[in-house]
Amino acid sequence: MTVTAVQKDTDKLTLDLTAEFDATPERVWQLWADPRQLERWWGPPTYPATFTEHDLTPGAHVAYFMTGPTGDQPHGWWTILEVDPPRSLSFRDGFANEDGSPNPDFPEMTVHVAIADLGGGRSRMSIQSRFPTPAAMEQLVAMGMVEGLTEAVGQIDAILAEDFVARA
Repeated sequence: MTVTAVQKDTDKLTLDLTAEFDATPERVWQLWADPRQLERWWGPPTYPATFTEHDLTPGAHVAYFMTGPTGDQPHGWWTILEVDPPRSLSFRDGFANEDGSPNPDFPEMTVHVAIADLGGGRSRMSIQSRFPTPAAMEQLVAMGMVEGLTEAVGQIDAILAEDFVARA
């Protein structure tokens, strides 16, 4: 599995996930920049994502839904804050109603993605989620956020392995 660490800091209201990949930062960036690749890993295996809007320009909107094993479709949104390809991405993240409007029953969070070059064709990706309140953090963690994010990122190696098969 690619995930090397998951740390929850209740004092700072952050959840940090770190993963390492046998891929360059540019290749790891494509996992975020290409919505068809993002669909293959954003969300745990039992809740694959479908992106209906995807623009990684500051101020732009991203919209998606996940389809669960019983056909339920939770929706989500991002508002892009900062982009520095292939090094970083920051966005506001929240749940959405079916019409795409933010769902006030669930807290929003700020997510910062950093992609570092480890040399030798390897990269480290860090995803930090920052919560507005302790209650918001508790609510999302209780919903399975830690396990879901870990499972989601754990799917990336298989996508990257296809690159090597395609070149062989």
